[in-house]
Amino acid sequence: MAPPDQYRMERDAEIALARSAAPASISQDAEVMLLGRRDYETTVKGKNGFVCMVLRSWTAGTDDPELWNPKVRSPICFNPPAVRSYLPQVIMKTKAILAGQSKHQMAEEIRVALDKKELPSQEPGAMCYMMSKQGS
Repeated sequence: MAPPDQYRMERDAEIALARSAAPASISQDAEVMLLGRRDYETTVKGKNGFVCMVLRSWTAGTDDPELWNPKVRSPICFNPPAVRSYLPQVIMKTKAILAGQSKHQMAEEIRVALDKKELPSQEPGAMCYMMSKQGS
């Protein structure tokens, strides 16, 4: 993994990139979360139940060759069922990685949490927008 600061973005640029994931009619009223020191933090409160953010490389599968690439920026906007059922995994992965865990430790922590029902199962209808032309 690269030093954590290499994964960070300038605040306004990250907000704009996160909102570019969904149509403006959705993203303008969505919550926006930015990568913080320990995990993702809410920066803009939303009104419609959607959450827009910019995912980093470690949210991919542990066998992804780009897993530690600090240049990966993946704008995404989750609908309410995905906010409830998938976003908690993203946050748990991010906390683990920023706390210094290896990809194997992080994957095991997610597996155990799912087995113990500490993380929710995917809800029917969970989906996300990934419409941005700016992501990498």
